[in-house]
Amino acid sequence: MRPLKGVLLVGRRSRRRGGRLKDCIWMYTKFCAGLSKLSLMIAVVGLIAVILCVQWQVFGRYVLNDTPTWAEALALLLVLFVTAFGLAVGVRDSGHIGLESMVALLPEAWRKRVELLIHTLVGVFGGFMVYGGWIWARAKWAEKKPMLPVPDGIDYVPLIIAGVLIVLFSIEHVLALLRGRVVEPAWN
Repeated sequence: MRPLKGVLLVGRRSRRRGGRLKDCIWMYTKFCAGLSKLSLMIAVVGLIAVILCVQWQVFGRYVLNDTPTWAEALALLLVLFVTAFGLAVGVRDSGHIGLESMVALLPEAWRKRVELLIHTLVGVFGGFMVYGGWIWARAKWAEKKPMLPVPDGIDYVPLIIAGVLIVLFSIEHVLALLRGRVVEPAWN
């Protein structure tokens, strides 16, 4: 049996030309959705850990009359990670600060262009976050935190993680806009 003209046989399924690109974009979207869900779960676990750290600090101060010095430092470090993961999820789910009311007033042709520009600029900003975070993490990695047995440069690791995720999620938005699609929020 010969395939129809313009149809490629891939495995057991037939695909129209351009199907591989669509498959790659679909897999990329699934990958980003999974990363977003994982980031959201990590942020929730981190937020619970912050609450537990603060509760332990209060318990130690008022019940044991011995304040654990590491609890506040750990809570502050966890807040950085929670914020970074939450920020990245907000970018993917279009929950970031934007001028949507202004964009909605534009004609359809301009709206798409402006949205592409916005997502491109957000991705570039994510790239700057990675670059700046990497420079600061390397510069501070040899120093130790006074209250925790970790390098001082770990404060900048969330900036790097969030930047990478923002770049990935911005690329996903650009691809979706070019295909006339919308990125579905990960929490749906």
